[in-house]
Amino acid sequence: MFKVGDHIVYPMHGVGEIEAIEKKVVLGKRTEFYIITIKNSGMKVMIPVQNAEKIGLRSIISKRDVKKVIAILSKDETSSVDDWKERYQNNIDKVKSGSIYEVSEVARDLFRRGSEKELSIMERKLYENAYQLVAHEIALAKNVDFEEAGNIVSEALSAYQPGRG
Repeated sequence: MFKVGDHIVYPMHGVGEIEAIEKKVVLGKRTEFYIITIKNSGMKVMIPVQNAEKIGLRSIISKRDVKKVIAILSKDETSSVDDWKERYQNNIDKVKSGSIYEVSEVARDLFRRGSEKELSIMERKLYENAYQLVAHEIALAKNVDFEEAGNIVSEALSAYQPGRG
């Protein structure tokens, strides 16, 4: 169970902060809700406390886990799926999983693909979303501002150079 002030990750939406925990009557039943403000959009969401785990709400990664994320971003590996519809669906599923490691793989794979040929509009939006999700979580994990976290992500993504790694 989370408490007010905790930073959490809400899959597909990103990093948020629990602003309050309130009881509300919904469909005649008293239910406890997390009231969350999503950092990058300012959007407020209400998540039933009993559904938090099923939805994939989780704590921010530790500083130690940031090293794993950076290793994934700079790894000499990409998805080998050529069919863009299948690749896009696989990437959407990874982002929906809420796993920072899977979201990092999406950012890495789409960054590499984009450096070889232009991404479709949908893939470019997905890349930007994955990049933002990773950078926001790193910013909180390392206690740095978003710009510095973005630099960390960008450096890791561009660390691998084809033909040199």
